[in-house]
Amino acid sequence: SLAGLIDISAHWMTDLKEGVCLAGFWFNHEHCCWKSNTTFTDRDKCPEWESWSQLILGHGEGAFAYILNYFMYVIWALLFSLLAVLLVKGFAPYACGSGIPEIKTILSGFIIRGYLGKWTLIIKTITLVLAVSSGLSLGKEGPLVHVACCCGNILCHLFTKYRKNEAKRREVLSAAAAAGVSVAFGAPIGGVLFSLEEVSYYFPLKTLWRSFFAALVAAFTLRSINPFGNSRLVLFYVEFHMPWHLLELVPFILLGIFGGLWGAFFIRSNIAWCRRRKTTKLGKYPVLEVFVVTAITAVLAFPNEYTRMSTSELISELFNDCGILDSSKLCEYVNDFNSTKGDDLPDRAAGPGVYTAMWQLALALIMKVFITIFTFGMKVPSGLFIPSMAVGAIAGRLLGVAVEQLAYYHHDWAIFSGWCSQGADCITPGLYAMVGAAACLGGVTRMTVSLVVIMFELTGGLEYIVPLMAAAMTSKWVADAIGREGIYDAHIRLNGYPFLEAKEEFSHKTLAMDVMRPRRNDPPLTVITQDSMTVEDVETIINETTYSGYPVVVSRESQRLVGFVLRRDLIISIENARKKQDGIVSTSVIYFTDHSPPLPPSSPSMLKLRSILDLSPFTVTDQTPMEIVVDIFRKLGLRQCLVTHNGKLLGIITKKDVLKHIAQLANQDPDSILFN
Repeated sequence: SLAGLIDISAHWMTDLKEGVCLAGFWFNHEHCCWKSNTTFTDRDKCPEWESWSQLILGHGEGAFAYILNYFMYVIWALLFSLLAVLLVKGFAPYACGSGIPEIKTILSGFIIRGYLGKWTLIIKTITLVLAVSSGLSLGKEGPLVHVACCCGNILCHLFTKYRKNEAKRREVLSAAAAAGVSVAFGAPIGGVLFSLEEVSYYFPLKTLWRSFFAALVAAFTLRSINPFGNSRLVLFYVEFHMPWHLLELVPFILLGIFGGLWGAFFIRSNIAWCRRRKTTKLGKYPVLEVFVVTAITAVLAFPNEYTRMSTSELISELFNDCGILDSSKLCEYVNDFNSTKGDDLPDRAAGPGVYTAMWQLALALIMKVFITIFTFGMKVPSGLFIPSMAVGAIAGRLLGVAVEQLAYYHHDWAIFSGWCSQGADCITPGLYAMVGAAACLGGVTRMTVSLVVIMFELTGGLEYIVPLMAAAMTSKWVADAIGREGIYDAHIRLNGYPFLEAKEEFSHKTLAMDVMRPRRNDPPLTVITQDSMTVEDVETIINETTYSGYPVVVSRESQRLVGFVLRRDLIISIENARKKQDGIVSTSVIYFTDHSPPLPPSSPSMLKLRSILDLSPFTVTDQTPMEIVVDIFRKLGLRQCLVTHNGKLLGIITKKDVLKHIAQLANQDPDSILFN
């Protein structure tokens, strides 16, 4: 239900930048104009809706009015984005960005404390509305996944079954991610597939149908709120059902290549810019950065009507096919036909309106391409789906109109002659926009299956699965040829989260003993014995080392493994014992055994800690191939694994050791992987 709220308020605030509704300021442009009985032709100018210049100056024409509208637009945009970045900076620094890289990392078994907490949820919801309304080039999809996962995590804390069990909680988060996409796009099945393909790390069958159910409930709730006011779930419903011709696969594949190139270019430059932000002084002034980017975006966006409207409106306009009554500039064709059979109009020559629209779209394309690079990764919540779809849709629409005009003027060419006779409607520019959007989104995120499903759920165009598949595959191949990883994996690596990519093969012949620590000339492994160390000894170990856990052995000489104990549990237990248990002093002996020997009467009482000992730590032998070890780490989401030889403890392998080892084999500097 949060999603519906976000939709409605974002729509209202976007329109607020252009004007205000007299009937009641809480109506946005469209709802405000429902009551008035304007004619169909001037439906954009209804009396109840006033732009800022009409409100202040009393008239809406002329240069001064334009400047005033311009000024108000920029001021509102700056206000929204500043508010957003200040809220994020002040209350929840985790609420920035898209949140998908972090959720992938959390689902792979790494804990980021507070990332899914209630503060993050509240601030993210508020700032998401502000950021989308400020006209920045960002979408609301990625953050909605984060919002949904926050809800899932908070709900998990209410039930003991989930509070105690990490694995169960991760399953809930997988389902929550599916629900997030389901409400973001109104695409329930696409959401489940997205969670399976992009976000989740380990996805058993039972999680599949649970995610399906979660997505269903989410979509149902959204439908009952009806945020778009047209009783449809989907954002960009399309009505055209023209069959496409086999030869049109050529432009579709061209769009796929464009999408792949753009995706690779975007990832490269965005990562370079984010790295720049991390390493130079730029990172110290997040508020100033957001301010500058918003100012540039707003100043460039207002003169061009295609960048002035919100991105999702732009996409739905680009997806639409031209009917007889369409009043948008994209549809000003020359009408030189006399008989209209039904709704499908024949291909027509482009009128002057189409040409100006083409110019404006080309400019909008250039602006979107460059602005998005700097926007994604700023300190405001920002999704990536909508801007990359916009880039693709603009490119696709331009190509579609070009092909349409080509077919109109040269319908006697050999390629057109078979299927495109004069006066027939053979080419649908809206379809090209759809395919282009899919291609660009695929190039950036490297999704395939879920992308196609989301696209046809989003538009309702079932006939167009094959063109969408062709474009998605082409864009993935092209983008993979240039750079291996999608935008989310690139951001994971940039931020240095310990994340083992489940899709990569590990093909080297190294063994566990090559990776484990301690190495040959290092000091021996820090261990705790099961019945001969005092409280003081253990506290010294805890203070001198920073490890998150310690193996427990029978004795220093035999080094036979008993179990593994976590640093956190040790600290808490010792503190509690000193407070609550009588006679625990620094010389008390700590026992991890079942039965403790009888004590001589003079010695201090002992501390039994068997309850916090993990008796089944994961162990491999020193001769285990690394291939298997990496697989164990991936499949089980482990954080550490002990290495034994003939039952004696030799060393330990942590997830970070594995990642460093992989980086070393790939000839990267292992210390360049920062774990911050």
